[in-house]
Amino acid sequence: MNNLPKIDPRKESIRIIDFTKTTLRKQNFKNVVIGLSGGVDSALCFALLKESIAPENIFVAHLYYFQPQIDALNPILQDTKIPPKNIYNISIKSLVDEIAKTFNLAPLRASFAEVATKAEQGFGGANRLRFGNIMARVRMILLYDLAKKHNALVCGTENKSEFYLGYFTRFGDEASDFEPIRHLYKTQVYKLAEHAGIPKNIINQTPTAGLWEGQTDEGEFGFSYKEADQVLYLYFEKSIPLPQIISKGFPNAEKIIERAKQNAFKHNLPYKVK
Repeated sequence: MNNLPKIDPRKESIRIIDFTKTTLRKQNFKNVVIGLSGGVDSALCFALLKESIAPENIFVAHLYYFQPQIDALNPILQDTKIPPKNIYNISIKSLVDEIAKTFNLAPLRASFAEVATKAEQGFGGANRLRFGNIMARVRMILLYDLAKKHNALVCGTENKSEFYLGYFTRFGDEASDFEPIRHLYKTQVYKLAEHAGIPKNIINQTPTAGLWEGQTDEGEFGFSYKEADQVLYLYFEKSIPLPQIISKGFPNAEKIIERAKQNAFKHNLPYKVK
């Protein structure tokens, strides 16, 4: 059962394209910087961006810590007429490791198993998240430096599910100048991605923030985006009580809402004297 309101992918895509054009015009910018991770969110934002502005005004950054995913990105980069000089393929490993060493965090290794082994030496879950936060903030620094270099705005790639769940790093991957898909739940993102012709290998891959190798969004959550989207919509937008949502057949509803409430503070930062 799908409780989310139905959207027309074509009309919604046009609405986002119009929003992007209007935002750039009102803020007097022509150029946009976007980080491409290889995931469906950034791929969709990129596809819609191509329909919004000229290719020479788009600057793409693939900022990787482990192995570069540029080969996986080639299908969406080809035939775009974006000048090769506008595409940045940058390893952030040395930058991240140098910052991590300042706080005695060991460099993140290739596999989750190796990271888990380090837990006995003090490299537990909290440190893993600290390392992931450093990665996200290093990416933010590079994206905004590129934006300054090219007199551009930074295009965000966050969806509504991530926003409600607080699944982002403060002043890291949530930092942007405009957000074209933050009003869409993850399952709605997939619908627009299919309409936009995003390659199946990108749409079908397991969602991950790329914080460590083997890391997945749903593995961290302990529930699926499909269930989370339904629960978040019913609870926050339809104001349906939690017990009633659970009775509709969503066994992880309490866990989903608990996570959202725990991270709600992220939406109101910074706190100010009134």
